[in-house]
Amino acid sequence: MFFELRQYRIKDNQREQWVRLMEERVIPFQQSLGMVIAGSFTASEEPDLYVWIRRFASEDERKAQYDAVYGSEHWKSVIKPEIDKMLDRPRMIVTLLQATPKSVIA
Repeated sequence: MFFELRQYRIKDNQREQWVRLMEERVIPFQQSLGMVIAGSFTASEEPDLYVWIRRFASEDERKAQYDAVYGSEHWKSVIKPEIDKMLDRPRMIVTLLQATPKSVIA
């Protein structure tokens, strides 16, 4: 099992709208296709920062879930256009993480 830490920067003071989009549409859609969302966060001292963590059993599972989510027509035609309006993609950071033995998140 491993985790994917995704750090996003949101454009033009739209973080409130971004969080609403994530919680009402993006996360439920991804969960409906098997993604496990371990957490979703904002930072009080960085008003453009949004962070979320997804959990995967294996790299094969991650690839299959990526295909299911990002290859879907719903993602391409409905969700992605909304994301592209708010997400500063060049500043996005994705890090794959392994939990240490005493981690409570694992």
